[in-house]
Amino acid sequence: MAENWLEELLESMNRETEQIKKGGGKKRIEKEHKKGKMTARERIDFLLDEDSEFDEIGLWAAYEMYEEEGGCPSAGVVAGIGKIDGRSCMIVANDATVKAGAWFPMTAKKNLRAQEIAMENHLPLVYLVDSAGVYLPMQDQIFPDKEHFGRIFRNNAVISAKGIPQIAAIMGSCVAGGAYLPIMSDEALIVDGTGSVFLAGSYLVKAAIGEDIDNETLGGATTHTEISGVTDYKMKDDTECLQTIRRLVKNLGPQDKADFTRHDSMEPEINPEKMLELYPKDRNRPYDMHEILKGVIDAETFVEYKEGYGQTLITGYARIDGWSVGIVANQRKVVKSKDGEMQIGGVIYSDSADKAARFIMNCNQKKIPIIFLQDVTGFMIGKRSEHGGIIKDGAKMVNAVANSTVPKITIVVGNSYGAGNYAMCGKAYDPRFIYAWPTAQIAVMGGTQAAKVLTQIQVRSLEKKGKELSDDDKAEILEKIKSRYDRQTDVRYAAARLWVDGIIDPSETRRKISNAIHYANHNPEIPDFKTGVMQV
Repeated sequence: MAENWLEELLESMNRETEQIKKGGGKKRIEKEHKKGKMTARERIDFLLDEDSEFDEIGLWAAYEMYEEEGGCPSAGVVAGIGKIDGRSCMIVANDATVKAGAWFPMTAKKNLRAQEIAMENHLPLVYLVDSAGVYLPMQDQIFPDKEHFGRIFRNNAVISAKGIPQIAAIMGSCVAGGAYLPIMSDEALIVDGTGSVFLAGSYLVKAAIGEDIDNETLGGATTHTEISGVTDYKMKDDTECLQTIRRLVKNLGPQDKADFTRHDSMEPEINPEKMLELYPKDRNRPYDMHEILKGVIDAETFVEYKEGYGQTLITGYARIDGWSVGIVANQRKVVKSKDGEMQIGGVIYSDSADKAARFIMNCNQKKIPIIFLQDVTGFMIGKRSEHGGIIKDGAKMVNAVANSTVPKITIVVGNSYGAGNYAMCGKAYDPRFIYAWPTAQIAVMGGTQAAKVLTQIQVRSLEKKGKELSDDDKAEILEKIKSRYDRQTDVRYAAARLWVDGIIDPSETRRKISNAIHYANHNPEIPDFKTGVMQV
């Protein structure tokens, strides 16, 4: 049995995780095996080094979405980073057990996120292609826009121009626009008998031009390795194909590094498992973020910047698994300001924003990656704050975050509300990686507060139309709105839409950050830090 509420939550999410990993289910997996094919996850397991972990991206993508279509676990594609012959690579594998690997809107978004991570961190890309193409009933949501299907092939070209290797294996169907993904990669392999690639399958060819031809002759392995020359390697089965990919990766040329500073790793002051006991069940209850940091950073390495100033934000230098980092973390305990006023934890005040902006600039000057730990309810409001220039100071912090060029890694610990999400490097501000604890909530404001505001608006609207509402009616409206808002602020809702790259066990925070900096270190290009007009 779980010892506390957070462990119970983790156990529940772990059960859901295992279900998601089954993709289309046991029968669909057996169907793939009968064709002589591995599943997407089996292919990845075979491809990776034995001692390599798989840093999965977007496991929860499309969670509880597309229910009318029967669901789309993990958006029908498995993506993440792992080592192939000692080299960190981004791997993207279509899951043919989910709607034959068809592309839903979230499938495209997840593929684009995987490519973005590979580009930002100069990681080689391996595509394991096995897809029926665009899910036609939703074509209007996936086809023409900037962040839709076609952007993936544009990225293929850009990635190649950057000198980042791309290797594609056609291990199943590869149809229509999807045919461009493997062929726009640097090298393409195709599995004989199961792999096929063409702009239009045999049925469409018959309907469009009246030609009778089977799919194998039209675009099978023999056709494309011996006649068209579209693919480079003909493989007899999945096993030979994956073994060949390993050899190709082994022969890749040298890779430059950013050379971020790394010292010998030291254990944190407290066991990361103990962090489960530190976060309060009541998300409005104060706690000391310094205690959380003790389970993340190397012991005795923290040097706090402007400790006595702007205390609702913690800033400072530390090491995580030996990596030198800058820390920007929301402080959740109640503190005293410089003039003796009590300040609410988790709220960003003018002095906090001013301090954070200066610290972020310092980290860029020193080429030090920045770690953001979010538990923020927003910026301080009211007469005193407005007269003190909170908008100006907040804008200064947002400006610094937006223009920061060193790697930014964000962990959403708890609340992530309103402009606080932006200032603390939410998804819109290009963190290299962004993860969330199961306790995270991302929204424009807290559920109870938002529900009360929306209820007031709805009640006034109904009363203006002459409807008389009892207290019970108002309570019912409030509960209905709050229930909807609570669902939308659940961390799984955020992960389903890729607002975060994954939901992690708090005890994994340190390891995830270390891995993220390791990946970021593969990109030697760090532009100079510049800002536009900053109201200082």
